[in-house]
Amino acid sequence: MTPHTRIYLIRHGQVAGFDQPRYNGQADVALTGLGIEQYHGLKERLADVPLTACYSSDLSRCTIGAEIICRETGLLPVLRPALRELNIGVWEGLPWLEIKANWPEEWQARMAELVNYRVPQGENLLDVEARVMPVISEIVEQHKGEQVLVVAHGGVNRIVLLNAIGAPLAGMFNIEQNYGCLNIIDYYDDGRATVKLLNEQLPLKRG
Repeated sequence: MTPHTRIYLIRHGQVAGFDQPRYNGQADVALTGLGIEQYHGLKERLADVPLTACYSSDLSRCTIGAEIICRETGLLPVLRPALRELNIGVWEGLPWLEIKANWPEEWQARMAELVNYRVPQGENLLDVEARVMPVISEIVEQHKGEQVLVVAHGGVNRIVLLNAIGAPLAGMFNIEQNYGCLNIIDYYDDGRATVKLLNEQLPLKRG
């Protein structure tokens, strides 16, 4: 039993359309070959970690990776829809350039009020925080002193990391989360949290 709960928080691997910035949101987009390779790299990186549980967003770009990493551990990933990415409403799946061209005022409004602005039929950052952080708190409570894997999304991870360091949601894009990155957060019984590793990217093996 360690004096803290350690969460290995990863962002899903690279997805189709990565070369044209877009909001995938809760659309179930496919992983690229590189995205799969990133998961295998994370599997090797975590091979010696005595994980006791794995939680994942239920979108396939996360579940595939959770299964790859846990395949030889005997763990079954627990799928949590609350760990899904921000629902970006009518902008879901659209490239940024298209959004800027067709919704210029709304785009500027969101940039100006990142925390509170809701794209029509979507969520704002407060909505995402309200569904994600209770799940993280539940995981920490249920796995005291253990080491747990969480597979999620760029926006979700940023919210978890900002919460851990006590920073406001307005700092969302002051934290980078590249595809296939690894973060480590330690949670203590007194409520403290410490980010031990941020946005680690693993070198990929090339033939």
